Amino acid sequence: MTTTVLITGASAGLGAAFARAFAAKGCDLVLVARDKDRLEALAAELARETGTVCEVLPADLLDATACAAVADRLADTARPVDILVNNAGFGLPAPFPYNPVEDEERMLDLLVKVPLRLTHALLPGLRERRRGAVLNVSSVAGLLPTGTYGAAKAWITAFSESLRVDMEPYGVRVLAVVPGFTRTEFQERAGMDVSALRDAVWLEPEAVVAKALRDLARRRPVSVTGRHYQAYAFAARHLPRAFVARKMARKRTPPA
Repeated sequence: MTTTVLITGASAGLGAAFARAFAAKGCDLVLVARDKDRLEALAAELARETGTVCEVLPADLLDATACAAVADRLADTARPVDILVNNAGFGLPAPFPYNPVEDEERMLDLLVKVPLRLTHALLPGLRERRRGAVLNVSSVAGLLPTGTYGAAKAWITAFSESLRVDMEPYGVRVLAVVPGFTRTEFQERAGMDVSALRDAVWLEPEAVVAKALRDLARRRPVSVTGRHYQAYAFAARHLPRAFVARKMARKRTPPA
């Protein structure tokens, strides 16, 4: 039986890396993103290189009608989806007090409400079939006080850990993927200046995805790639929160 994987934000970055990794495993794919041309190019590449069957589903997940169409695809028992990768997202260039509130709301909708709705649409089928998985892409930003983006990623990690407990009796796996700085288009699209970051802090998307799939197979709750980020995650969970908050406050400066 062929496994079908639906990936949001599949046109680039971690989403495209997940698509390539699952295609290499012989999975069929449903690729979701706003950019139809990039999705079709990726689908053609994967079909040519691996023979995988790719369904292209262009959708702006912040549009209610488009999001509902993706949810309906996940709930379609005639064409069951076995694995959902909630990867779509974006960041903002400034701390919360300096961004338009409309942008903050859009970001929270995409990082919180959309994965909640899409996951909810898929779960009845997974429970009935007693197999499958949900992978939620979080961030190490969610481990520390790092603004609205970090707060949203803290939610997705906590949501994943809770959902894992709820779905374990049905044989359904749930994994929070918690990457650090990864070489994708994310920072450029967010308008972030990362020029001061050392090469050592950067992860390759393929490494993040490979680690995530190993951790999924091992039924681990959280996947953190790289020893430096694993140490970072350990420290964030065990240092006093007030101390961590003061340290992070010194790193954030208002825009010029």
